[in-house]
Amino acid sequence: MKKLISLLFFLSVSFGVKSQSYTQLTATDAVTGKTMELSSMVKSKGLVLIFHTMECPFAKMYEDRIKTLRANFQNQGFTFALVNPEAGNTESDFLPLRNHINQSGLNMSYLADSAKEWAKAFGITKIPEVVVLIPNAEGPKIAYRGAIDNNPQAESAVTERHLERALNQIAKGESPAASQVRPVGCNLRTY
Repeated sequence: MKKLISLLFFLSVSFGVKSQSYTQLTATDAVTGKTMELSSMVKSKGLVLIFHTMECPFAKMYEDRIKTLRANFQNQGFTFALVNPEAGNTESDFLPLRNHINQSGLNMSYLADSAKEWAKAFGITKIPEVVVLIPNAEGPKIAYRGAIDNNPQAESAVTERHLERALNQIAKGESPAASQVRPVGCNLRTY
């Protein structure tokens, strides 16, 4: 019985720490060179973090859809940012990321998660994978995580727009009907 109580206490402390640890996250924005704090990025309706790398073909397939989502929801109070868990942390590492943002028209922050702290904090396993954070009295709260939609390869064949539906529900002050949907994409290299 003592072992069970100890185990439950350990798990509750571990999960509590993990859920709070992401509020302290910082990363350098490769576009501006500024250090960004997660807690200050979550404002108005929420923050949409999209874990992305330039090497993942699935991430490339989604870029036009990401631009459309940003264009549709930015004016509704959502901020968008890409997070690259495979980027280095030097100016020479930032240059390709900055060039990609300029050439692709993504027009959002591109955070270098060189130590994979953001990926670890959110338990990211795939590229692209999305985390939507909303403001909360106790700090940012995860409202949605997972897939953008159900067909990375053919936008015309998409039948479930998971992220779009979640953002529409959050914009209305509702909780997303599906708060987590299994993402599909490139495996994130081990932490």
